[in-house]
Amino acid sequence: MPSTLTAQDRLHLARALELAERGRGRVAPNPVVGAVVVSGDEVIGEGWHAELGGLHAERAALADVAARGNDAAGASVFVTLEPCAHHGRQPPCSEALVEARVARVVYASDDPSEKASGRGPGMMRDEGIQVELASGAEASAARLQNQAFRKHARTGRPLVALKSALTLDGRTATASGDSQWISGSESRARVHRWRAESEAVAVGIGTALADDPQLTARDVPEAPARQPLRVVFDSEARLPLDSALVRSARDAPVLVVASAGAASDRVEALRAARVEVLLADGDERARVGVALDDLGRRPITSVLLEGGAGLAGAFMDAGEIDELRLFVAPVLLGGAGSRPLLAGSDPDTIAEAHRALVVEHETCGEDLLVRARMKEY
Repeated sequence: MPSTLTAQDRLHLARALELAERGRGRVAPNPVVGAVVVSGDEVIGEGWHAELGGLHAERAALADVAARGNDAAGASVFVTLEPCAHHGRQPPCSEALVEARVARVVYASDDPSEKASGRGPGMMRDEGIQVELASGAEASAARLQNQAFRKHARTGRPLVALKSALTLDGRTATASGDSQWISGSESRARVHRWRAESEAVAVGIGTALADDPQLTARDVPEAPARQPLRVVFDSEARLPLDSALVRSARDAPVLVVASAGAASDRVEALRAARVEVLLADGDERARVGVALDDLGRRPITSVLLEGGAGLAGAFMDAGEIDELRLFVAPVLLGGAGSRPLLAGSDPDTIAEAHRALVVEHETCGEDLLVRARMKEY
């Protein structure tokens, strides 16, 4: 069915998408959602899902309507995600819209979770509200805005974004493993913001031993709601007890994904230091699947994968890289032994290569940030 949205309707949806971003990094595993209430040509209320457990966007917008001394009866509501019809941390938004006697609800994207799946829009139609699902650019933007939520709803696993800094010749470190710093300060600041927005950050044991990273979000203008779960894929449970990760485990959680055959004394020593250890059978690719299933049950909906090449290759072989975020620096390294972005299996032909759905780029300080979306949910 062709869309009946006007140009003004689309502007209201664009504003709702803008409002939704204010909840980024603060509402997971819930989706980010924004809402705008319009009476005639006037915006009489706005809202967004601001914190986990707080008001959903529609109820926040209706509260704003009341705070401004307005009445939502007969108004149109523009919201980025279909209004819910189930009881969770908050009561159903569909009920609130019915009680407010709004006349029209336009939503930009469906909610693929089992507890939603069109129930809210159906209930509102039954109550006489005109309900419309948007199409076009706003609908696409709304789906992309909540890719982590959508993947988790469809697969039970978190969205994985591979982040790395690369030289012009596609290398991530010298042959000795030195990589600090390929990217510039603005790019590194962007990474801290991504960590603040992610629920988990993952590295391999090689990266953990070489860099002794903290993997926390630091110097972010607005303090993160919580630090991400820091995940180390460490088959032999070799993460040193005096590492920055272990020493800070009381302040920000750490999970080590180890082989079921890892030495029990090392496993118990990590656990005694407040590090959680997940034991998984199989090779590294199999452990990726076990770990993602475990993270999804927590529930964690997004993982920022930060290295190294072996782990990134295992994620690629498992089909679990959803997005790439690559900082290409104006540096030429050379050398046959310098480190690549990915290891993993070797395809025989170019036809076997993984191709991105969409590639976008922007400058970030002196670097070029390339974002490639490999899948869409």
